[in-house]
Amino acid sequence: MSIFEYNGSALVAMVGKNCFAIASDRRLGVQLQTIATDFQRIFKIHDKLFLGLSGLGSDAQTLHQRLVFRHKLYQLREERDMKPETFASLVSAILYEKRFGPYFCQPVIAGLGDDDKPFICTMDSIGAKELAKDFVVAGTASESLYGACESMFKPDMEHEELFETISQALLSSVDRDCLSGWGGHVYLVTPTEVTERILKGRMD
Repeated sequence: MSIFEYNGSALVAMVGKNCFAIASDRRLGVQLQTIATDFQRIFKIHDKLFLGLSGLGSDAQTLHQRLVFRHKLYQLREERDMKPETFASLVSAILYEKRFGPYFCQPVIAGLGDDDKPFICTMDSIGAKELAKDFVVAGTASESLYGACESMFKPDMEHEELFETISQALLSSVDRDCLSGWGGHVYLVTPTEVTERILKGRMD
């Protein structure tokens, strides 16, 4: 079993019309044994920027702390929040620094940039970015997430339809992966508000 699959995870970010949603499962396991059912994989960097970290749970927490530290330094120096594109470059640089002993994480970055244009991207454990205009996925359930998102995604969805689409994609995908599941955690971000919802899923 790969070290990336040790704790299990499912992460997806999807773009709508001037909004985006990012969702994850809530299971923390040690291989097939479930340890916790309320594990946090999505972190708020600021009101319009969110970071999801799939992979090894301990590395995800360490990397999150480093990124919060770097973002706070940026805020003090620049007196503004980081743009999503800038933050993606920062994450990529931090991961590539450690390429010979990497953090076992695959980040998903989602944010609203200039003119409230949604930005999503994912990268591998050494910081190679993959940008997308529709959706990005990561984690052990990524294969089934690709299939569900490909069939359900429509461009320019309004925020409520986007929430319904990402939720159905996540819940149907984690049912096909025994290392992720136990409900879902969804953030829906528009230019004016952030909505956080917990999904109930199969508890097995």
